Amino acid sequence: MWLLSVNVSSIHALMASTSGVLIVASCRDIMNDRHRLATDFVWFGASYMAYDICAMYQVHHLSERGKCCEEYKGLSLHAITKFLHKDFLLVLHHMALLTVFMPVTLFLRRGLGDFFIGCFFITELSTPFVSAGKVLIQLGLQDSTLHKVNGLMVLLTFLLCRILLFPFMYWVYGRNYNIPLYKVALHLPWHCNLGNLCILAPQLYWFFLLCRKARRLYLRQLKTHSSHTPKTS
Repeated sequence: MWLLSVNVSSIHALMASTSGVLIVASCRDIMNDRHRLATDFVWFGASYMAYDICAMYQVHHLSERGKCCEEYKGLSLHAITKFLHKDFLLVLHHMALLTVFMPVTLFLRRGLGDFFIGCFFITELSTPFVSAGKVLIQLGLQDSTLHKVNGLMVLLTFLLCRILLFPFMYWVYGRNYNIPLYKVALHLPWHCNLGNLCILAPQLYWFFLLCRKARRLYLRQLKTHSSHTPKTS
């Protein structure tokens, strides 16, 4: 079940990223040009988000049940509460996409800004590398060169596609309307800035966690290397 969830997440991420690149590449006018994937893929993505929440709970349930926890013999409020406490931010992220991003994209933006919808799709590019890292750990390859390279790709794609993407979108908007980058936020409706901030905030938190984990692994391997290095008198 865990491996199936990882594979589905990676496939969805690759499809979303590819769709995003196609949309961004085809929209010369960033506000008015249209691409059907900007709406069609949202329907597919919404069903995936609903599936992923269920899959995450199922993986959590099976993991805890394997520890012989009595409350995990069936569906219980305690099991659901523990799952939400463990993965609260990720579940909140998925629910926000279903209840806010999806309605706005499909019904409230009046056909404007397909270019920026494509940019948001590209944020999924880091997911396959995150999933690959989990698989490598399960295979016992956490100390391999492949895992180190994959870790660097996680940090790089996450930084470029989930964090620096936001100033890039503001820069593109400013260039299109001859507005300096530092003034773009003042020319946008407040709810657009608020929405971007709400999306960016968890990305910054997750990137901090990734950097902290990378630092911890680096120090652990450095310590291991030092302990195996023969001392010379």
